Amino acid sequence: MRNEHGSTPGSGSARTLAGAAASWWGGRSGVQLALLGVVLLAAVWLGSNTVASLERFGITPGFDFLRRPAGFEIGESVIAYAPQDSYGRALLVGLLNTVKVAAVGCVLATLLGVALGVARLSGNPLLSVLAQGYVELIRSTPLLLQLFFWSAIVQALPGPRQALNPLPGVFLCNRGILLPAFAGEGTGGRVLAALALALLLAMAGTALRRRADRGGGTLSAVAVAAVALGVPAGLLLGSGLPLAVEFPELAGFNFAGGATVSPEFSALLVGLVVNATAMISEIVRGGIQAVPSGQWEAARALGLTRGRTMRLVVVPQALRVIVPLMTSSHLNLIKNSSLAVAIGFPDLVSVINTSANQTGQVLETMAIMMGAYLAVNLAVSAVMNLYNRRLERRGRR
Repeated sequence: MRNEHGSTPGSGSARTLAGAAASWWGGRSGVQLALLGVVLLAAVWLGSNTVASLERFGITPGFDFLRRPAGFEIGESVIAYAPQDSYGRALLVGLLNTVKVAAVGCVLATLLGVALGVARLSGNPLLSVLAQGYVELIRSTPLLLQLFFWSAIVQALPGPRQALNPLPGVFLCNRGILLPAFAGEGTGGRVLAALALALLLAMAGTALRRRADRGGGTLSAVAVAAVALGVPAGLLLGSGLPLAVEFPELAGFNFAGGATVSPEFSALLVGLVVNATAMISEIVRGGIQAVPSGQWEAARALGLTRGRTMRLVVVPQALRVIVPLMTSSHLNLIKNSSLAVAIGFPDLVSVINTSANQTGQVLETMAIMMGAYLAVNLAVSAVMNLYNRRLERRGRR
């Protein structure tokens, strides 16, 4: 049945769908289907050969090995671990170690990189030249060499009896860095969780204040601060955990009390932070210089000091350039943490290597490692992209 234009009902929508499919698929669909078929056949052939080769060596493909006892020690772990625990728990320990060094490293590198980037634009020639020399030195040497250097520096520190004491309660020796810590098992973790809750409540309260201001209402900053600080403090006090701080003290040939940061973690963290700081400082410098000079002139005409001009006028505009590039620097720091295996820190790569050597499940462990790094990097990218979109919306307003 045809309509008055001579076409059958539904033929227009069919042509529209066909056109959309063609625009998505592209031209020469037959050739593309043939190539796709060849790729799939090659993947099936490679997979079947791999399975057959594993079976000849007596290795059963799959992830059942994750439930078997690992049988090896891990020198440093965020959660409790023993050799009789499973390979799955061992891999989780390695992943948490990687996340720990990456999280601390990203925060420190960001803070130091921003300070160094501003120093490079300083009107003081000595400060600017020193910052530039630091950046050129770090950018011109391999990261692995830098990690070896910092590992040698940490190992060359004096023993516990001759430990350096740069700050009260802080000691540096070849056993690691000794720091004051909360007494009682699990207290430090509870305090960190309370600080994280306070930060989230402060961010939520700030967003509510801005929304109330736009709607004509008011929300006191004192009330937001009281909730952000009072709720976590109340939870800590109500938990009944002791909040006393104990300091490390020399007892015999070693220190007792406090918290110990291992030499391997210290060398890895310093190496990653020093390297990433140089990269981030260049991003910050470029972002600040991308702000038109007229903005500086307008701020000076209003009588603003250089510091207030930087904080209120320049940096908010420069962030739209800085944040996307800084995301790449954070992702590079996370991926570069895989070099920890070279200096003996038990990160995910180190635990994966040990597990693969003991079980022979090379493909499975490599897949786990790629999936873990992909998940961590995507999570960091999502957070940074949310912040970047917020900056874009604020700029449009």
